[in-house]
Formats: sequence, structure tokens, C-alpha cells
Amino acid sequence: MKRSARPVSLRALSGSVFAAAIALAGSQAAFAQHWDRGNAAPDSINLMLMLSDGTVMAAANDEAGPVQNGWYRLTPDSLGSYINGTWTALAPMLDTRLHFQAQVLRDGRVFVSGGEFGTGGSKAEIYDPTTNVWTAVPIPASLWTPGVNSFSDCNSALLPDGSVLLMPVSPHLPGVPLRYDPATNTWSNAGQLFRGTSQIGATWVKLPDNSILTIDPASTLSERYIPSTNSWVNDSVVPVSLYDAFGHNIGGSVLLPNGKAFFLGATGHTALYTPSGTTAPGVWVAGPDIPDGLGTPDAPCAMMANGKVLVVASATPTASDHFPARVSYYEYDSITNSFAGIPNASGGSTNIPSNIAAMLALPDGSIILSRMFPNASVWIPLGGPSPSWKPTISGVTQNLDGTYHLTGTKLNGMSEGASYGDDMQMSSNYPIVRLTGSTGNVYYARTFNWSSTGVQTGSQVVSTEFSVPPTLPAGNYTLTVSASGINSDPLCVAPSISQNPAPRSACLGGTASFSVAAGGISAQTYQWRRGTVNLSNTGEFSGVTTASLTISPASAADIGSDYNCVITNACGSVTSAGASLTICLADFDCDGFVTGDDFDAYVAAFELGTLAADFDGDGFVTGDDFDGYVAAFEAGC
Repeated sequence: MKRSARPVSLRALSGSVFAAAIALAGSQAAFAQHWDRGNAAPDSINLMLMLSDGTVMAAANDEAGPVQNGWYRLTPDSLGSYINGTWTALAPMLDTRLHFQAQVLRDGRVFVSGGEFGTGGSKAEIYDPTTNVWTAVPIPASLWTPGVNSFSDCNSALLPDGSVLLMPVSPHLPGVPLRYDPATNTWSNAGQLFRGTSQIGATWVKLPDNSILTIDPASTLSERYIPSTNSWVNDSVVPVSLYDAFGHNIGGSVLLPNGKAFFLGATGHTALYTPSGTTAPGVWVAGPDIPDGLGTPDAPCAMMANGKVLVVASATPTASDHFPARVSYYEYDSITNSFAGIPNASGGSTNIPSNIAAMLALPDGSIILSRMFPNASVWIPLGGPSPSWKPTISGVTQNLDGTYHLTGTKLNGMSEGASYGDDMQMSSNYPIVRLTGSTGNVYYARTFNWSSTGVQTGSQVVSTEFSVPPTLPAGNYTLTVSASGINSDPLCVAPSISQNPAPRSACLGGTASFSVAAGGISAQTYQWRRGTVNLSNTGEFSGVTTASLTISPASAADIGSDYNCVITNACGSVTSAGASLTICLADFDCDGFVTGDDFDAYVAAFELGTLAADFDGDGFVTGDDFDGYVAAFEAGC
């Protein structure tokens, strides 16, 4: 991709806006699809990434100014609206970059590398959202020569093991990609391309078998990367040309809900690919041409929750203008295999080339569009997903460290979300956890350690860890998981036991405590019991409605194996395992030994009539208590 020399108008054009009721968070239904205009960022923005805490990270860059290293964060408002969200500045990158690689990693950090423009073409770095710190990721000299080798505007993909695959524009070895493993912070060579020395200008799409499909640069030949064998295999010939003959560019590509890959061409042609499901070649067929003679030279697209594809298109390239100005917007429907025009985006000019636009699929099912303006536009589509596409939640349990473990199916969505091609990646095929309170307020958890980086994972059980915001108010919440904009049904999460009470031992008249740890996103109550009988804060018992039960002073009547706790919230209840209490009845002074001192101490307590001498725990100090203690003393414990 080349940077356009044409100055871009920042004048917002007035246009008709359809009045509509915006869908509630988690619902894809609305009365009419429409564009809405979001709050302005502090600067012009381009590439956008969905962080695993539900916020959007946007790179600062415009078309005419110097290449930047700034980033901004868009935080949705209290009702979950990104349109009404708030922008804040993040720490800048170590290098300036424009048209570069980006991947949100399984642990929630962000990997970036390269840049067609700026100082970062040969370098990589990682951002940690929890600390707001960027860290350089140097490449060993055996694999890389800075200044000679360059990522530039190459492709990248997140692989099943969480590593990042990159095919540099100027590789160390011709046709050999690099692979970065964030878990070990190491680089290695990946398998060599089936053909060619790089993938400059190409677009990659992830298939359900985790292979990566590409149409080789400026050709109609295709190949796939197979992660399990770390190798590239030849694939079928595309029946139409998608690369233009001048800039040799192509548009975005997405995986459709029907399992086919859809590629958009700068020539105005499109193509559909049906995977074989194995390493055997798939089948290509020509798709419908983009309407009005338009094409997609370096243009974004996005798979929407309703299964349609949002497309930005412009005039097809010419020898004198590789990126013609004035864009139009369309939806592609895979069911009818046709395009339909939609209104122009609000909040900015249409007199722009398609290559400065970028998209991102949001958790609420809308698509955010940037065009190197401070204002972003949000497309709110009509209709929702098929029920069979929705993520399902099997269970939520709390980990010992206070975080949560969520299991379910289809937590990675039906596609990677939005696509652009070699210049930018903005995949969002990972679980985003949203909590909605009884008042309608929305909070996002931070997910990490996703078990899958795939797409269309079907009935496979996958998982993620998540942590709730430390400022989450006490209350009742429902939980929703979103993946590339497709939401699960809301789940009211009942509490779960993360640590059962442990057995305890005590001495006569001493103290014993039982504790339970339970996870519940909603506010929860505790009730300690003996067997099925609720305890009350009377006599020796205290803390009966807290996470810790205390018994003091302990008596023979308290010996048992049936102490348990019932934890309840608005969504249900759970009962802990029972725990036992044993008491050495003769060790009256609690020193761990049974001696004459214990006997003397008991006699003194008995003569004073203190509660500690109530051996049988009946609330009275009588001769029966004395006889009972003597028998225990003679038995030794």
C-alpha cells in the first residue's frame, strides 16, 4: 500500500440520518439500520483493536501529517455505549508506525511490528494494558538484520498455540516467515511459502481448521499455511483476478457463517472459497462483482452479527491513481450472494480513498469505522445472528486467586471480525465478558488465557479466564459473552465453591474456625449449618452469616463432621462440603498435652461455675460435667 498524496477534507458532510431505536446491549434487533456518530477522539485515528477488557485501542495517525506513535483508548459509557464513550490517551509506542501488524495476544497483551511508514519497519514491541507499558521485542541476529530485513506492511496471524505468524516484506530468508512465541518471548523461522518470496499486498483469512488461506501476490494462485505441520500447501486457482494491475492491491477477506471464505478485489471482482477441511485443495468460484463498477484497493470489510459483510469501496485503480477518492458503502449477503448499497457514513467526508479506512467489530454487534478523522462512525445493522452462531456458556467458577474460569462453546465467534489485509489486522475472535446490573449499568471483565484462537469451533468446549473490575459495585448481574460481535444469551451466574471448609481440631473451651471461599459475581449471602440445621449467633457460635464460622468456647457437644455453609445469590445457591470438628476433651489448658495441670484448671473453672466448665454443652455446669471431664481425663483425650 502507498500513502495517498491527496489532501483529505476533514469537513463533515451533512446527510440524511435514519431515526431508529438503538438495540440494547446484547440484542442485535433494531427498527432500522443506520450510522451513528461517536464522540471525537483527541486526534485522528486509524487502526483499532478490541482489548480483552471491552475497551477499544486506536492508533493515532492521519493521512497528511507525520507518522505517529500515539494510542487512545475508547471506554464505553455506563450503559455500554461506544457511541457515547470516553477517549483517553495511552502510552505511546517506542516507534512510529503507519500500516503495521497488530495482534491481541491470548493473555490480553498487544503485539505490534513493522510499519510501511515510520521508524518501526524492522522492529516489534508489546503493550501491556494492565500497566500501560510498551516493551521492545528484539529479534535474534541469526534470524534478522535490521535495516536490511523489514516487516513493513506485511501480514500476521495468531496461531492455535498463541504464537504470531508474520511474513515480512523483506525477510531474512526469501519466502520464510517468522514466528513469535509470546509465552517464551522467542523468535523462530516458520515453514517456507509454497511459492514466492513474500506475501506483499495479500490478505489472509483464518479457516475453521485453523489453516491460513491466501491468494498469492498479484496472481490467481492460492496456498494455505497448516499450523500443525508448520508448512504451506498449494491450493486451487482463483477463477477471477482480484489484484489490480497497477498497485497490485486487494481488499479484505472474511470467513462467512456458511464456512466459505469471501475475498474482495481491487478489480471489483470477488471470489468465494469452500474449504476441503483437510490439506487437500478447496474450491474457488467467482462471487458477484461489486456494484457500480467499484473495487476495494486496500479497503476494510467486517463480518456483522447478522451474517452480512460491511464493505467500503471506491473506484478501481488506474495507472495514475492507485487509490481513487470517494467511497461508497455496501452490505454483502451470502444467502442471496448479492450486494446492497447503504447510506454513506456520518461524521466525515466521503471524498477519501478506501485505504485510509479501518473497521472493528464491537461486542454490542455494531461496527466502528475510522477514516483518519478524530470522529469515528458506528454502523448499527438490522437483524441478529442465527441462534446456532451464538456463544453458549456451560459454567462459571471462581479460581483461588479470585479470578473466574468460564467454559462454553463458540467463544471465538464465526469469523475473525473485521479485515483489511496486509496493512492492518484487527481480529476480534476471542471472548469478551460483559456484566449487566439490575439497573442497566454495564461493566466489562478482562479476559485472558483463552484456550482457543480459532473460528467456528462448533461443539468444541473452550474456555477463558476473566477478572471483574475491582470497582464493580455490589449487586446482581447477568453475564454475556461476545465474540466478534455475536453475543450469548445472558446468564445469571449462581455462586460456586472455590475452597471448601477444612477439618478443624480444638481443645475443650478453646476456639475453632471454619472458612469457605465462594465465587459469585452477584452479591451473595452465607448461612452456616450443622447438617441441615441453620446455626445462629448465640452461645459459642459467631459469624454464622459470613464466610467464616467461629466456635468458642468449644465443648463436647460441638464435636461432629457436618459443618457446612450455604452460599446464595439472586441466581441460585450452592452448599459446601461438610467439615469435621474434633476436640481433645482432656486438654483443658490447650497446651497440646494432658497433664495434672489440665485437671487442676478444670476443677478451678468448675468451682467458679464458668461456661468453660460446661463439658456437655447443655448450658449448665453440673456434676454431670465434672463426671464427663474426669472420664475424658482418665481416657487421655
